[in-house]
Parts: sequence; structure tokens; C-alpha cells
Amino acid sequence: MLKKVQIDPIITRSGARYHLPLTYEVFGRALHTAPIILVNHALTGNSNVAGEHGWWIELIGKGKCINTDHYTVLAFNIPGNGYDGTYIENYLDFVAQDTARIFLKGLEALGISQVFAIIGGSLGGGIGWEMAALNPEITEHLIPIAADWRSTDWLIANCRVQEQILNNSKDPVHDARLHAMLCYRTPASFRDRFERTINEDLGIFNVESWLLHHGNKLRDRFSLEAYKLNNQLLKTIDIGRDGPEGFEAIKKSQINIHIIGVNSDLFFTIKENRETFNELANADCVVTYGEINSKYGHDSFLIEFEQLAELLYLLFKKPRKTRGRINNTLDHEREEKYSD
Repeated sequence: MLKKVQIDPIITRSGARYHLPLTYEVFGRALHTAPIILVNHALTGNSNVAGEHGWWIELIGKGKCINTDHYTVLAFNIPGNGYDGTYIENYLDFVAQDTARIFLKGLEALGISQVFAIIGGSLGGGIGWEMAALNPEITEHLIPIAADWRSTDWLIANCRVQEQILNNSKDPVHDARLHAMLCYRTPASFRDRFERTINEDLGIFNVESWLLHHGNKLRDRFSLEAYKLNNQLLKTIDIGRDGPEGFEAIKKSQINIHIIGVNSDLFFTIKENRETFNELANADCVVTYGEINSKYGHDSFLIEFEQLAELLYLLFKKPRKTRGRINNTLDHEREEKYSD
């Protein structure tokens, strides 16, 4: 059930003042009765992480990797994502850090001084990094998946293309989604799935009909305002925007950091993920690195649930602290069902 918490107005980094509603959902144990796991959603996601149609239902639920019999799972909606009916027209007023500050205000308003874990994929993982930089005491475990502490130049460039499409196309959400799907997946996944086959009914390649389907599907459920805002947030992840202080605060903290990369990710590449791991390990931080081995690219965190559960199993089965350990990657392929 969607709930609302009252938070104080926020002045964004751009100087704009907003008094926004913050909505959330809780799954599993009631707040303050069990360890809390905060799940940050990705660009087209929302707070429904484990409900009947929850986008991470394969990972979160009774008897699953994140067992809702043992944990409280909390998920905020990014203000402006439209899931709660709230939209933000001036999307350039916000950067990812602003959303992180809003989430921290939400935790404070709910009487939560620390959570057991903050976990999120893609944009959600980036917001997790931003939250940890702003308040290194807020979580015991930070789990960024297919994410990093700053947006890469490649990601920024693709977000710019997305913005151009969203601002200039006659069918903006549909057309932007077509381009985005090329970045969320990989050439190998397209080759293996479509093999240059033809959709006889439409008279076009099956890869083209698949792209058009995804464009139609997102247009039917996601607003232009929400797409513009979340694309802007994805482009502006950077805990080092004010200098090294943000990253240094994390290095000096007691947070247990568990980085999970995707070997075929075109957005947040494993090269950057491994560099982040090495820098934290060399600073004697409590950090682990695991890797999803998949042909599906960035979207693997929404597809490869068995691998993801395997990488997270020990953490949520029995919390541990391991310094500088790299987990072995797993070989597994799964039929695709989802997309960011």
C-alpha cells in the first residue's frame, strides 16, 4: 500500500525550492520491528518492489534472497516519477544528490537513523552512493548494482541523446525508449535472440518490432515529465562533484560496501566498477566485488535473478564483513523478461 511521509522543503543544488510529497511502500515486517533494507528503484521503476507485480519480486519476498519474513523492505518513490501522481516540469532543477537528500529526509521523518542495507540498481545504486556520501552513518551495508559513484562520459552522452529525443520527437517517450534499449542490452543478446528474422505480419525485422513494442509499452505507462527528470538524475550521479570529500567520507566510514557489476554493461562498465573496488580496498575499506556474467548487458540486474541472489545470499543469510574480497563470477543465462 502506498503511504506518504511529510518532509521539510528542499533547496536543490540549483537553488530551486520545492516542497514535495514523498511516498513509499513497506514490505515484510513492520517498520522498527526488523532490520530495514532500503531499495532504491531504477529509472522507470517505482516503490512496488515486491508486491503482486513487483519489479524485484524474484529477489524479494517470503523465503527469497531478501526474505520478508526476516526483514523490513522499504522503498521510496523518486519525487516526480509519476507513480504517486507527482510530476516535476523543471527537471533541470535537480541532480541525483537532491534525490538522495530527499530520501535521507524521508528516513529521518520515519524515525530511522540507520538501515541495515541500501540496495539499488542503475540509477537506484547511484542514489545509494549519494546517500552514503551525504551521511556515511546511514547504512551498515551499501549494495550498488550495475551502478557507480559517478556517471561515465559514455552514460552522460547517451543521456544527452535521450534528452534531445525527449525534447524534440513527436512521440518522445516511445522514440527515446527505442534508443535506450540499444544501451540497456548488447549486440550479442540481439544476435542470439533475433538472428535477422522477419516479422511476417509487419514486414519488418523482428528486432525492429521488438523495439517498437518496448516503445509502445513504456509510452502507455510512463510520463514524459518523469522520463526527463529521471534521465537528468541518471546523468548527474557524482559524489565527487564538490571535490574528493564525498568519496573520502565513504573511505573513512564503517560502511560495508558490496559492488556488483555486469561483465557486459555498456553504461556502468566493469572497468569502472573494478577501479572503484580497488581504490576502496587499497584504502582498507570493508568492500567486496561480485560480477554477473551475462550477455544481456546493463539490464542484467533485472534479468539474472539467480546470479544476483547467489551473490547476495550470504549477506542476507548471515551479515558478514570481509575486507578486499572479490567474489567469483557465475555462468548462467536466463530468458529475458524485464528492462529498466
